[in-house]
Amino acid sequence: MRWPSSSSVTFATLTTFACLTGVVVAACSSSSEATNDAASAELGAANYDKTCALCHGKNGEGYAADNATALNNPTFLATASDVFLRRSIARGRPGTTMSAWDRPHGGPYDDNAIAGIASYIRSWQTAPSVTLPTSSIVGDATHGATVYASTCASCHGGTGTEGPNVRLANAEFLAIASDAFLEYAIVHGRPGTAMKAFEGQLSAQDIHDVVALLRSWAKPVVNGDVPIPGSLGPIVLNADGPDPNFVVGNRFTPADTIKAEFDRGAAMGFLDARAPSDYVTSHIAGANDVPFYEASDYVFALPKDKWLVAYCGCPHAESGQLLDTLVANGFTKVTILDEGFFTWVSRGYPVRSGPNP
Repeated sequence: MRWPSSSSVTFATLTTFACLTGVVVAACSSSSEATNDAASAELGAANYDKTCALCHGKNGEGYAADNATALNNPTFLATASDVFLRRSIARGRPGTTMSAWDRPHGGPYDDNAIAGIASYIRSWQTAPSVTLPTSSIVGDATHGATVYASTCASCHGGTGTEGPNVRLANAEFLAIASDAFLEYAIVHGRPGTAMKAFEGQLSAQDIHDVVALLRSWAKPVVNGDVPIPGSLGPIVLNADGPDPNFVVGNRFTPADTIKAEFDRGAAMGFLDARAPSDYVTSHIAGANDVPFYEASDYVFALPKDKWLVAYCGCPHAESGQLLDTLVANGFTKVTILDEGFFTWVSRGYPVRSGPNP
């Protein structure tokens, strides 16, 4: 966690503090090659429950929030390698609600913690692993676009970026998903989910053509360290302004209402409930990062006499957990940006990137 105070605290100091006090067990682990032993999975279970279950479900059943994938799905686990799982956890899916969770990308976990979460997810596997071929699939992307439009776009979006389910055009996803992985998913589907098996409905060549289309969407991924947000900045914007016309007890407030109140000079603070990796990529201008999974550590630094607006991208899961923590600690002037961060962005309302509010 980031120690929330008015003074500047370095990440190294935080890590030392965590190790001495036991606040963040995962952060104190030495970096080493991951193993799938019981201890790693036990630690992974605790961290999964802390940061992943909110969206993916307590037992990996998926769809608990924002159509997050079913991680315990047998065809997924049979084909997802340990490298696939660890990288997906570590680097997330930038531009979506799947956060990056490793330290180099702004998350709270070191390599051992990431491996522990992957080990825990692997413990749900019930079907034998499938050895996938490593060769590239040859197909006609132009014909694949026609097949995709008629069979895939309704769930995954016309360009693979807009759909309610897996964003197939995501650069990180395509960097780790091999052609054979994509083909297997199309052929066998994800039983028990909306992703049906297309074997028998599409020809082998149709499937190859769709894979070729997906591969054509691949883009370079961004490497390198992400700056970690520092201590909290000013919490309240328009600090000398009047209270906004929000209603105490209303859990949700529309984005347009919030923006209108802010524009008239009402005093309020924005709290970004997402992981720091998402905050650094883009956040509401002036917002502070208060990750939902560490919310209780920040309550002493937040004002109870001014309105606080929590938001996330889900659009309610992470911000809802943050709000519940605040309410449990005596806050009453709190509400959630109803439609979530991405609606705020789509409206053209002010955002910024980087580690500072």
